[in-house]
Amino acid sequence: MSCFYPADILLPKKNSKEDYEKWAVIACDQHTSNQQYWDDVERIVGDAPSSLRIMLPEIYLGKDNSASIMKVNATMDKYMEEGVLESHPNSMIYVERQVGDKIRRGLVGMVDLEEYDFNPGSDALIRATEATIIDRLPPRIQIRQNAPLEMPHVLMLFDDANKTVVAPLEASKDKLEVAYDFDLMKNGGHIKGWFLTEELQQSVEKALDVLTEEKNGLLFVVGDGNHSLAAAKEYYKRSGNPLARYALVEIENVHDESLEFESIYRVLFNVDREDFVAKFKNYTDKYGSKNLQTFRLYSKGGSRLMNFKATAELPIGTLQSFIDRYTEIHSEVEVDYIHGEDEVKRLCDRDDILGFVYQGLRKDELFTAVDKDGALPRKTFSMGHADDKRFYIECRKIK
Repeated sequence: MSCFYPADILLPKKNSKEDYEKWAVIACDQHTSNQQYWDDVERIVGDAPSSLRIMLPEIYLGKDNSASIMKVNATMDKYMEEGVLESHPNSMIYVERQVGDKIRRGLVGMVDLEEYDFNPGSDALIRATEATIIDRLPPRIQIRQNAPLEMPHVLMLFDDANKTVVAPLEASKDKLEVAYDFDLMKNGGHIKGWFLTEELQQSVEKALDVLTEEKNGLLFVVGDGNHSLAAAKEYYKRSGNPLARYALVEIENVHDESLEFESIYRVLFNVDREDFVAKFKNYTDKYGSKNLQTFRLYSKGGSRLMNFKATAELPIGTLQSFIDRYTEIHSEVEVDYIHGEDEVKRLCDRDDILGFVYQGLRKDELFTAVDKDGALPRKTFSMGHADDKRFYIECRKIK
């Protein structure tokens, strides 16, 4: 059996497209070094009900997030009391997200966290694609601990070369009830969703059951939102709350033509450029193989290519292993994970900042890599550019 089910989905009451445009906000872990983006979102949303008020953008995370989290949870209660959201029981939503000339297709429902394990070497039906940073879980768990609602920005992938799960839904969409249809703010594109009939829900579950048998027990890998799903699992383990056993997600076929993998690059702040580069070269010369890898190194003075001996299968594996060692000794160095080479270039405007750009993982390598090696280096890839990330729209009660 698969582990993906219909859910009691909460959506904003249907008033106008403008209401939805202000409600839907990009995932909290995006634009973490771009204050202007979040200032713009604040201006767009204003006083309107919005998912912005029931999540905590990571750009605002600090050592003590208690006051912000209490405000988020209080706003969730307020939205429930005021009837901002309405329930759609036992639902799955077929979603089409258009960005530019491409349409990305997915399906919103809930997964059973009993079937998910983020630990390396797991043989669970649902597995992480990257190493989980345990230190990043507490703020997310804290948010979930007293929250009556969850919102999904988790995107999970399944390997369906024959397109048996989602393609039949596209053919039936004109006969289905529309869940939402509106433009996403700040270059997010357009999104439209349809509620599946019970018959179509059953066809999805049957197709996923077949894939489960064919794939020898690996059905889903987490494409985006690894740490959010890990926090959901940890909260469920600690609380035993039966509603928290499930998490709302969107699933997508890795073979969808519109789905593109983008590398997630590294930018280091408060770093001694010459010291880092020299020690990195010494590290790779000592531990690397005969295979050479390359990245483009950005700094205030411009950029240059660096060739180095590989210590891992991917360039990011070699680089990340050294960054981990270096930051253990140099606690003043901060690391950010950046989407887009232009953004890396923009950030490298001081002498104590370094940026790294490299060739990433191809999507046809993903399932084999996860099944063979377990977790990839954290934040190895992203599905699309930063503005392509999932927006918060749907909610589900977890209390």
